[in-house]
Amino acid sequence: MRANRTIEIGTGMFVALGFAALFFLTTQLPTTGLRLAGSKSGYHITAEFDNIGDLKVGSPVTIAGVRVGDVNKIRFDPKTFKAVVVLRIDNQYNEIPDDSFASIQTQGLLGGKYIGFSPGGSDTNFKEGSRVDQTQSAIVLESLINKLFANFADKAGSGSAAKDSSDTNSQSQGTKK
Repeated sequence: MRANRTIEIGTGMFVALGFAALFFLTTQLPTTGLRLAGSKSGYHITAEFDNIGDLKVGSPVTIAGVRVGDVNKIRFDPKTFKAVVVLRIDNQYNEIPDDSFASIQTQGLLGGKYIGFSPGGSDTNFKEGSRVDQTQSAIVLESLINKLFANFADKAGSGSAAKDSSDTNSQSQGTKK
């Protein structure tokens, strides 16, 4: 009877800790696009990416880790076959050089995406309607894992083939002697 009670208490504590961890992780996700249209002022710039991963409307836009805006809109361009991302930058950050580099980066344990800027050195700055020329797409973890396994399989396959051919060569040389 006492052992059952201990197991029940332990299970209850485990479930409670699980819910606490789940609550903590959900509070670490980037905000979604649930804001009112026009509730924040700023200027809009666009950037094109080959792959945006799971970037969402409302995801942060940062420079040096400081949030300077958010993702305002995402659409697909059927002519270039790229994702066009419209960024809203807060008005107070109006001196971002127009040769800055935008990349889609991953934050946190669950891998929420955001756009990080690396400032350039140009004397002219982004303004309403500007376009980001230098971008880097999201790194898709599944693609990297597939490439790793494919590379590993190629090396393992070619290594055994090379070993087999060297064994065959040594055997044939041994018989010739």
